[in-house]
Amino acid sequence: MKRFHSHFNGYSVEFSPFEEQRLACVTSQHFGIIGNGRQYILDVLDRDIGAFKTFDTRDGLYDCTWSEENECHVASSSGDGSIKIWDTQAPSGGRPIKSFEEHTKEVYSVDWNLVTKDTFITGSWDQSIKIWNPRMDRSLKTFREHRYCIYSAIWSPRNAHLFASVSGDRTLKIWDSRDNRSLNTIKAHDHEILTCDWNKYNDKEVVTGSVDKTIRIWDIRYPDRPTTILRGHTYAVRRIKCSPHSESMLASCS
Repeated sequence: MKRFHSHFNGYSVEFSPFEEQRLACVTSQHFGIIGNGRQYILDVLDRDIGAFKTFDTRDGLYDCTWSEENECHVASSSGDGSIKIWDTQAPSGGRPIKSFEEHTKEVYSVDWNLVTKDTFITGSWDQSIKIWNPRMDRSLKTFREHRYCIYSAIWSPRNAHLFASVSGDRTLKIWDSRDNRSLNTIKAHDHEILTCDWNKYNDKEVVTGSVDKTIRIWDIRYPDRPTTILRGHTYAVRRIKCSPHSESMLASCS
């Protein structure tokens, strides 16, 4: 098993869509409660995993996503409310090429649009969701309906306009970016929902994970009840990823 040991606590890791051996990983000091953050760019080598570049921040980093149109750009979301764009060809320790600073609290989620490839979405503890174009200085649109911290906002892998979001208000919301209000609100769990993801093969299926220790699979056409409830974790489900290779496989961590 290949390993890489960071100095801080890991929060998110993403494969590059362009280079199969390259990873982006964000970390936070002291479990993200207080302290600095570090964006790692890692390479999977023959015998281990090595650091290609590192970029430090004054606050913890919680999520990252690769650009879908530029193989050298990575976006990371920060505890200071900013979203930073990094150029992996810049020297280690360099400054971000752009920093967006509209959110007023921690940004816990960032996700690049797989279809249009020119926008990304963020979810924040300030209860707002924002859509951005990295070439623009301001966000393109802001959505406000959740009543508590937003932990995840994820684009549909097939529809350029659909995205899902989950919150500490215990709801899963489905949105069309062309509308100002959500298309659907699902009371998905009885406790805070920390993560969600779309099935890569079925754009009607969204998976959620919660503090209640369960994973629930939803057909968004039938929001009254989940199609499946998966149990097995003994603590909160912190992250879910649906497989890009199989319609019936997902990974979770707790």
